[in-house]
Formats: sequence, C-alpha cells, structure tokens
Amino acid sequence: MIAGPYFVLTVLGVLGTGLVAGVFCAFSTFVMKGLAALPPAQGVAAMKAINVTALRPAFMLVFVGSAVLCAVLAVVTFVLLPDDGTVELLVGSALYLVGSFGVTMVANVPRNEALLKLDAGTPEAAAYWPTYVREWTMWNHVRMVASAAAAVAYVLALT
Repeated sequence: MIAGPYFVLTVLGVLGTGLVAGVFCAFSTFVMKGLAALPPAQGVAAMKAINVTALRPAFMLVFVGSAVLCAVLAVVTFVLLPDDGTVELLVGSALYLVGSFGVTMVANVPRNEALLKLDAGTPEAAAYWPTYVREWTMWNHVRMVASAAAAVAYVLALT
C-alpha cells in the first residue's frame, strides 16, 4: 500500500482532480444550459465575465496546482516504480494532464479568447454564440470525464 508523503500526494491528487471535475460538471450540467437560454448578448457578456473571473487565484490554484501535482505524481511513480498503484497513478496523471489540462489549453481557451474579442451586442457575437456554446460544452464534457476518471484512478491506487 502507498504510504508516507507519497500517500499524501495521492490523496491531494484525488482531492484536486475531484474538485476540478465538480467545477466542470457544474458547467456541463447547468451553467452552460442556463447561459444558452439567455439572449445571445446576455449569454456572451455573462460568459466573458465568467472567463475573466476564472483566472483568479482561487480556481487557478486548484486547476493548475492539480496539473503540477499530477506531473509530480507521474515523475515520482516513474522513479520509484512502487509495487502498488503504479498503473493507476500513471493513468490518473495522464487523464488529468491530457484530458483536462491539455484539452483546456487546446480547445476551451482558444474559444474563450475568440469570445473575449467580440462585443456582446454585435451580430458577430450573436452568430458565434451558438457555435461557442456547443463546441465549448462538448470539450468541457471531455474535461469533466477525464478529471473524474483521474480522481477514480488515484483512489484505486490507494486501495
């Protein structure tokens, strides 16, 4: 069984990836649906405000901190090759680093940046909004599942 500081890192990995999965779950299940139900100008303005607020330390500490933690767990696992949990730890780290953090960087952030460049009340924003909601939410589902699966993999590593 995993013990000592390695145990603490793994528990923190469960906590961080689980918290991020919860945030993404909230967006996938009701936040984006609520924003999509608004007139486009209001939905665009609200999402732009959310995207700016998400960059504050409270969320970034959990989101980026979890990525750092997953990277540390992967490196430590490769170096130590523990008898228990090696596969689960590496799978959990890969799921979060690629499926959550990586997808954010290559799929969600570019869409956020494109939305940020648009003025909420313009025809361009109204035309882009349905595409943004559909594509951003689809990729958010991927991030949600990957983050949750990473948390599960880390829990399995502890058992």
